[in-house]
Order: sequence, then structure tokens, then C-alpha cells
Amino acid sequence: MDVTISGNPIQSNPDATASGWAKITAGIFLLGWVFFVSCSEQTGSLLQKANEEWVQGRNHSAIEMFNEVLKKYPSGAQAEESLFRLGEIHHFSLNNSTRALIYFQEVLQMNRKGPFSYPAQKYIAEIAEFGLKDYDQAIIEYQNLINRYKNENESSDHQYRIASIYYKKQNYEQALVELNILLENYPGSSWAEETKFKIIEILYTLSRCPEAREQYRHFNLEYSDSRFKEDIDFVVASCLEEEGHLQEAYNQFKALEGRYFYPGILKMKLVGIEKRIKKQP
Repeated sequence: MDVTISGNPIQSNPDATASGWAKITAGIFLLGWVFFVSCSEQTGSLLQKANEEWVQGRNHSAIEMFNEVLKKYPSGAQAEESLFRLGEIHHFSLNNSTRALIYFQEVLQMNRKGPFSYPAQKYIAEIAEFGLKDYDQAIIEYQNLINRYKNENESSDHQYRIASIYYKKQNYEQALVELNILLENYPGSSWAEETKFKIIEILYTLSRCPEAREQYRHFNLEYSDSRFKEDIDFVVASCLEEEGHLQEAYNQFKALEGRYFYPGILKMKLVGIEKRIKKQP
């Protein structure tokens, strides 16, 4: 095909035409990419600004910005972070744990394998236990943490929380089971010493004093300088008193004078045992 310009015929060049279209296509792609990057940068900048607003204590401004990010990006990494931050703001800054719970649950629904999944699940468990006092649900949520996220140090923390909740519920038998699970599954846990002390305490509560005293013997061999020394001595002395070994109990209580944290209770124990000893034939 020939094109006439100002009366002069010019023969078209197919190669030149193809080259021109390639340049146009490349230009359109470049413009689209610049627009995409520009939008991403704006949203990323907005997310950063929202985080800065929260750090500065401007909670409502931060909420507006995080919601704006969610409008532009209802899914993906930025949405996950925005939902998680909204949960934190309502939990820590606005004391609205119920609303925070909804945001953390949305994080899990969006991506259970994302970077905010574990901390969101952890907040859910803590809100259930400490905020809502829903102990049965808290046990489920802590168990979810153990089952879904394999982290030995963290898992031992969650196992200890489960045992503690059963103790709060006065289900001492199950608390004992859960504490023994902790020792079996996480023998190197930082909770091991306290767990063994709690086991002795629960055994006394369940009137299983021979077992408590046997555990006490092992405990002293393993933790000769334990921070629970005075507490555990008091528990075992109480076991001896309950079993009728009054003089032995009295001697152990007496040895705690000047060391036990509650001297008034200790004095009551000593006076009570003295009266019982005097009544003995």
C-alpha cells in the first residue's frame, strides 16, 4: 500500500510499522506498570502512615487509614496486616476485646499460613481466657496453637496455660494430667520447675500426701536452691499435719520462721499444732 503526502507517493515499510506498534505496546505496558507501582507505593505509604499514627497514639486516625487500605486491597498481605493492626488497636488501646476478637478471627480466615496468623491465634486464646473468662473456649484456642504451630518453647507456654485454666476451674485431676503432659512433651521447658512445684501442690489439694512427699523428695534433689523452696516446704509440712505427724509438721513449720512470705499464716499453723499436741494423751 502506498501513502501520498503532499502529492508524493511514499511506499509503506512493514518492518517500520511492526516496530512502531511494538513501541506503542511497550509504552502502554510501561504506563500501566507505572500506574500499578504508583498505586502500590501509595497504599504501602498509607499502611506505613497508619502504623505511625497508632504508635503516636492517634488511634481513630489510624483506624481510618487501615480501613482505607482494606477498601483498596480487601485481600492479600496488606489486608492481613491492616486487620491485625485493627485488632491490636481495639484490644490494647480501646479496651474493646470483643471487637478485637472479630478482627483476629478475620486474619485467620484470610490466611492461616500468613505472618499474622500465629500472633492472631495467640491473641484469640488470651482474650478468651483473660478478657472473656470463657475458659472452655480458651482451652480450645490454646490447643489450636499447639496443634497448628510447631514451636516447642511457645507450645510449652500454651500447655502450661491449659493446665492453669483447669486449675482455675478447680478441676485438679485434669490440671494434674495437663502438667504431666507438659513434662512429658517438653522436658526442657522453662516451666519445668514451676510445673513440678504445682504438681506437689495439687497432690496435697487432692489429699494424696504420700505422693506429694515422694515428689517433694525428687524436687529437692533436682532443685536444691529453688525459688519455690519456702512454698513447697509449707505444703509438705501441711501434708504431715494432715496425716497426723504433728511433731514433724511442727518442726518443719518452725524451720520456716523468718523465711516464709506469710508469717501470719505460719504463726496460725504453729499455734494450732501446739494445741493439738497438748491435747494428745
